[in-house]
Amino acid sequence: MTAPSLVRRAVCLLPLLAGLPARAQLPIVVSLGTATPGGGFPVYGDAVARTIHRIDAGLQVQTRHTKGSTENIPLLETGQLDLGLVQGEAVHEALAGIGRAPARLSVVAAMYSTAGMFVVRADSPYRSISDLKGQRIAFGAKGSGLVILARYVLDGLGLDADKDFQAVYLDRAGDGPAMLADGRVAALWGGGSQWPGFVAAMNAPGGGRFIVPSDPEINRILAKHAFLKRQTLAAGSYPGQAQVLASVGSWSFILARPTLDDEIAYRFTRALHLGEQALAHELPQASETRAVNTARHVPQPALLHPGTRRYLQEIGAL
Repeated sequence: MTAPSLVRRAVCLLPLLAGLPARAQLPIVVSLGTATPGGGFPVYGDAVARTIHRIDAGLQVQTRHTKGSTENIPLLETGQLDLGLVQGEAVHEALAGIGRAPARLSVVAAMYSTAGMFVVRADSPYRSISDLKGQRIAFGAKGSGLVILARYVLDGLGLDADKDFQAVYLDRAGDGPAMLADGRVAALWGGGSQWPGFVAAMNAPGGGRFIVPSDPEINRILAKHAFLKRQTLAAGSYPGQAQVLASVGSWSFILARPTLDDEIAYRFTRALHLGEQALAHELPQASETRAVNTARHVPQPALLHPGTRRYLQEIGAL
């Protein structure tokens, strides 16, 4: 086609383009609440936002630092967030109405499983959870769902974080590793694969060592809190971690506000599914973020957002 022909075609298209509604030309902006800097949620949220944009340029995900799971839930309920990253235990309490009215929130994606555990310095004398009793323990950021997981794990063992330990709650998740390194705390609680706090602790001079529940302790925890599940952390998930580690935990989810448009949820779910391999390559801990896992691990199918359910049905995951 000649240059004059191209010009004529472009001129002919101008009236058509001008007639398009403004919303068809502008990206849809979706807010995603994460957590405090230094934790796993902000890193994950940013990777998800980049993945969505690569697949669906018309859907722009803007991440927002929050206090974590316990703040994301009310922000979603009041419509101040479109989407939010929420730890599994916080999801359980919110949707079941534990200590509050049941939340009217829906699931758009399963993120990843989180096996909870402690890390200590490699030269620490502590070898078990009972050894840590009475010690200063950094349990995580104040609004983090990891704090809730710790509460359930310890309760299953007949322990209380505030009564049986000198509990330290952080303003920023990223402050924990430095406190462990210089001895201000004896241990740091966290969970999951490639969690930034554990990476920093294991990479510190001298390295670190993990403390997990014993098999009898795992059985005690699960007997009291059946919504938790036995989980393992593969060897090599962290520097210097040569052994497979067994603990308990749950899946974290991306939740949506009650009024999120079905088409937005559909497009988000579709883009996340089509970008699964790229997301896992960029962020190894996101390798579990797969459409099949959303279908498999949602607490109840009725909790899926209608837009998400429609897409999962289309691909045969439901």
